[in-house]
Amino acid sequence: MPTLVIGNKNYSSWSLRPWLFFRQSGLAFEEVRLPLDTPEFYQRIGDYSPTARVPVLRIEDETIWDSLAICEVANERWLGGRGWPADARARAAARCASAEMHSGFSALRTQLPMNCRRPDNGYRGDAAAQKDIDRVQALWRDLRTRFGGGGEFLCGDFGIVDAMFAPVCVRFTAYRVPMEAVAQRYRDAIYALPAMREWLAAAAAEPEALAATDAF
Repeated sequence: MPTLVIGNKNYSSWSLRPWLFFRQSGLAFEEVRLPLDTPEFYQRIGDYSPTARVPVLRIEDETIWDSLAICEVANERWLGGRGWPADARARAAARCASAEMHSGFSALRTQLPMNCRRPDNGYRGDAAAQKDIDRVQALWRDLRTRFGGGGEFLCGDFGIVDAMFAPVCVRFTAYRVPMEAVAQRYRDAIYALPAMREWLAAAAAEPEALAATDAF
């Protein structure tokens, strides 16, 4: 059985992506949770990850240390490719959106760090964060319009692209970001996933707190 090493469910956006994809896809895995910024994390992470970061997937003696790569490996080895849309155009668009999420939106990430149980303090991002927010919502609207007719998610059925954007749904919710109707419906679909509900319940029950993140 593969081992997926993750950080705190409340804070680790990168960990949520492969965890949600695995769980929602019905893949069995052993979970190892290392609380971020703790002595335990720094003592143990070197046993799993060459980058000293989470998430990381271990398959026997093999290590996959990137969130999108983990999803790709799982999709390739155990899911027969169904983590991406079957239609070639939809698949290309989903890959572009996933890559954009993976490497972009720095203001959104910095100013709205993931915090599933954040107090209801409202949204205080600047113009750069708002630009990222607007781009995300435009991207969701485009994917839903062109490829989402067959289901509730960005390209119809739940897949890798949705796992990549799940932390943004948390951010939009936690910071009470104003959302257009398409974005709101998509956020609701993500939050209705059994695996997402499981993650959020576990996040709410975690004892650890990161003061720097909680201050946002």
